[in-house]
Amino acid sequence: MHQIAFVLGPLTVRWYGVMAALGFLAAVLVIQRNRKFADLKPEQVSDLMLYTIVAGIGGARLFYVIQFWSQFKNNLFEIVRIDHGGLVFYGGFICATIVVITYCHKKKLSIIKVLDIVGPGLALGHAFGRVGCFMNGCCFGKPGNLPWCFVAPAGTHPGQKYPEIALHPVQLYETAGNLIIFAILFYFAGKLKKGMNFSLYLIMYGALRFVDEFFRGDHSDFLFGMFTQAQVIGIVLIPIGTALFFYFKSRKNDLEPVDKKC
Repeated sequence: MHQIAFVLGPLTVRWYGVMAALGFLAAVLVIQRNRKFADLKPEQVSDLMLYTIVAGIGGARLFYVIQFWSQFKNNLFEIVRIDHGGLVFYGGFICATIVVITYCHKKKLSIIKVLDIVGPGLALGHAFGRVGCFMNGCCFGKPGNLPWCFVAPAGTHPGQKYPEIALHPVQLYETAGNLIIFAILFYFAGKLKKGMNFSLYLIMYGALRFVDEFFRGDHSDFLFGMFTQAQVIGIVLIPIGTALFFYFKSRKNDLEPVDKKC
């Protein structure tokens, strides 16, 4: 866990920002690789990803600031310091999805097909982002006694809350889970009826986040006295994704031939 990647004169570059940038690049490459399955042109991928990343970061930061307003009310400038960490994935997911739907509607693209190829890119980009969380010391885990648990450095958020106590590397648990989700969705891209791939993403990420949150140590507020907000959303995503999966599976829309000139 080390927040600073390198320093160039007055510029301090943090690992959180580096990993976020790498995650964005990885997502773009994956979506470019699969764009033919959604009839997307190369320039449309670039435009769509630009709009999506802006909306995703903005939404993720907005949800974090709302959730932890007490940290910002006396220092409003800190709201824009996303390099310090502090993003809520579901906030970014919701805002980015709205942007994707809006863009597809405007360009007369198949929203479902585009979401199918966005899923693998989203999972891979998220995996990089969680590595950034680990390096930054945010979204940290609770105390544990497994061989790979580690003691957070003094001065970091987890080190202050749990001094000299070994913690679960929960960020890396989610990284591993997202890489598995990416591999599954990437393999099935273009092989399933439209809508099924994104439905699988909703199911798998909902399940991953529900389980992963049990190892988080940075939460203080719980719904119903036992679940985090992310877990409740995860619980909702699983049946929604399952219903959508079987709905799209039952539709009589066999796989369409891919336009190789796209």
